[in-house]
Amino acid sequence: MKTVEVVAAIIKRDGKILATQRGYGDLEGGWEFPGGKVESGETPEDAIVREIEEELRASIVVDSHLTTVEHDYEKFHLSMRCYVCSLTSEDVVLTEHHAARWLDGDTIDSVAWLPADVQVVEAIKEAGLV
Repeated sequence: MKTVEVVAAIIKRDGKILATQRGYGDLEGGWEFPGGKVESGETPEDAIVREIEEELRASIVVDSHLTTVEHDYEKFHLSMRCYVCSLTSEDVVLTEHHAARWLDGDTIDSVAWLPADVQVVEAIKEAGLV
């Protein structure tokens, strides 16, 4: 099975975490943490900064690594490094997602997370980020 290496940003602001609804592909409509593939010669940290600029037209600072999720989807194995990040720009502009929501401890389970992202939500709760 092919392994796809990606990075995801857990963007925090005012006690809330940003969730995005996937706008394309086999997993369209599911909720995820924004991010994408690591390109050749790129560090995971550089990749997440680039991906957030592309997907959300936003600037971030990577604060720390939270978790790495390994998940088997039907067609591929996902290895997803997840980083806690902070916005350095005020607004986000969705370029690839249908919707975005800022979720807190009371609402983080209110969206239909993609299977791999469910594990990230659990890590967020354990770390006390919401």
